Amino acid sequence: MNPLPTPPLEPVFDLTVTVATPIEAGAVTGLNSRGRRRIIPITGGTVRGQLNGAVLPGGADFQLVVSDTCADLDARYLLQLDDAAWAGAHVFVQNRALRRASAEDTARLVRGEPVDPAAIYFRCAPTFEVSHPALAWMTESLFIGTGARFPDRVEMRFFRVG
Repeated sequence: MNPLPTPPLEPVFDLTVTVATPIEAGAVTGLNSRGRRRIIPITGGTVRGQLNGAVLPGGADFQLVVSDTCADLDARYLLQLDDAAWAGAHVFVQNRALRRASAEDTARLVRGEPVDPAAIYFRCAPTFEVSHPALAWMTESLFIGTGARFPDRVEMRFFRVG
């Protein structure tokens, strides 16, 4: 029997996403309720790598905090590219993520205190919508990423699954 190949990971780009103070919207109730809603406004940022440009203000991370140690993240934001080949093109990002840490480290993150990124499990699965035909490859592959939360920003690295 032939073993299935392990897909390679190709680094694609790094993001620095600046954020404002979280909005604590409280416990959610009703059908499919399972935690506390937290919304973190996105104020800007940068993208560097195979794509280069800016994270535009106006997006947000819509979090469900499901326990003292785990959060389900759903960030949505827009990139504006400045690469010569597709200057001005936009990429809409929907980034679903899981962040897990000890209760103590999670509480420090919520208070806006720095936490060693190695102490936090932060993995994501972004999907993309693109406004330039040359970027269609972004809609035809799977991507995964890793991230770190800091008091004023989130840093992520996205990989294309080969």
